[in-house]
Amino acid sequence: MKVLLDTHMVLWWLADDRRLSARAQQVIADPGNTVIVSAATAWEVALKQALGKLRMQDDFERAVEEQGFDLLPVSFAHAAELRQLPSIHRDPFDRMLVAQARVEQLHLLTVDAQILKYPANVIAG
Repeated sequence: MKVLLDTHMVLWWLADDRRLSARAQQVIADPGNTVIVSAATAWEVALKQALGKLRMQDDFERAVEEQGFDLLPVSFAHAAELRQLPSIHRDPFDRMLVAQARVEQLHLLTVDAQILKYPANVIAG
């Protein structure tokens, strides 16, 4: 299974955070799954770091790559898919992740109740 991680899932995984459920840990750790992190997540992390809302000691990209996660760039097709999404979530980063999951036929792993309402392959973590 190809799994796109919501931003909080990546951060919780990297920090070994207790909020990461056993199910989410299992999905991410399963060697049969391809785990993917979006450039939109990197953008969100950088923005939160710049605003002082997030502190990370390690370089985010390096940390993601060291975990063996694949990187997903944002494309014009992803942006175009945003037009098809209902206005459920106001967060542009989360909306992009939903669009990417739909275009790339990925499962999106999240605990965000708003994202779970989208017509997409979403895994409640």
